[in-house]
Amino acid sequence: MGRIVEVAAPDVAGPPPGTAVVVGHEGFAEFYRAELPGLVALARALCGSLVADDIAQEAMLAAYRRWAEVEGLDQPRAWVRRTCANMAISSFRRRMAEVRALTRLSARPAPATLDEDAEEFWAAVRTLPRRQAQCAALRYVYGLGGGEIARTLSISEGAVKVHLARARAALASRLGVEVER
Repeated sequence: MGRIVEVAAPDVAGPPPGTAVVVGHEGFAEFYRAELPGLVALARALCGSLVADDIAQEAMLAAYRRWAEVEGLDQPRAWVRRTCANMAISSFRRRMAEVRALTRLSARPAPATLDEDAEEFWAAVRTLPRRQAQCAALRYVYGLGGGEIARTLSISEGAVKVHLARARAALASRLGVEVER
C-alpha cells in the first residue's frame, strides 16, 4: 500500500511545501492533482465553501483507500466525482437538519434560570422523593404541563398529578407557605 508524505522544502519540479503527495500508488498522485480542484469546486457548489475542501479531500481519501478498484474502473474520475457529490449532499442535509433543530429549540421558551433567591426552594425540592422532585423541577424549570411531564418521565398523567400535589404539599410545609386551593 502507498503512503502519503508531506513535502518539507520546495523542489524545482515538485509541489510547494506543505502539500501532501501520495507515494506508492502508481497513478494516484497524478489523478489527485488533476481532480482535486474540480472536486473542491463541485463541493463548493453543492454545500458551500465552509466545508468544500474537507469534502473534496474525503472523496480523494475514499478513492485512495480503494485505488486498486477505482483505477480499474472505466471512469475513475466519474467515480470520485459521484463520491464527492454524495458526500457534499449528505453534509448539506446534515447541516439543514441541524438548522431546523436549532430553529425548533430557539422557538421554545427558555428554561428558567436558578437564581440565588430561589436556592431555598430548590434545596427543598431536592429533599422530595425522586419522582416528586422530577415532576416539580420539570413544571417549574421548563413550565411543562402534566402531559408533557408524563411523556418525559414515561409515567401516566394521573401519576404526574399525584406527584405534583404531594410535592406542593411537602414544599409548602417545609417552606412555611400556605397552599392555595
